[in-house]
Amino acid sequence: MGTIKLKNIRTFSYHGCLVEESKIGSDYRIDLEVKTDLRKSCVSDKLADTVDYVLLNQIVVDEMAIRSELLEHVAHRIIVRVFAEAPSVSRIKIGVSKINPPIGGDVEVVTVELEEYRN
Repeated sequence: MGTIKLKNIRTFSYHGCLVEESKIGSDYRIDLEVKTDLRKSCVSDKLADTVDYVLLNQIVVDEMAIRSELLEHVAHRIIVRVFAEAPSVSRIKIGVSKINPPIGGDVEVVTVELEEYRN
């Protein structure tokens, strides 16, 4: 087994429960970690034998572009797509962070983390 990590993917998106958030948007940071069997790709040196991290990044960018009220919802959509489009992935851990959230306090970031295993 092995792990592929994409750290600090940055997007500007329009998630949130407040009407203003759907208009002004916010900066987000996403950390994605997938578990997969890397033994074949270690020997073959072929992209077809691993999980393409370009694909993983594109899934994150695509799903972050679709507005959600909750960070949990967008994180779950990313998980569903990764499992659907990367069949060798056995586990996904994701953190979706809203930077400078509008919560009436001095908070740098709010993060929702999910971890799912393939059934």
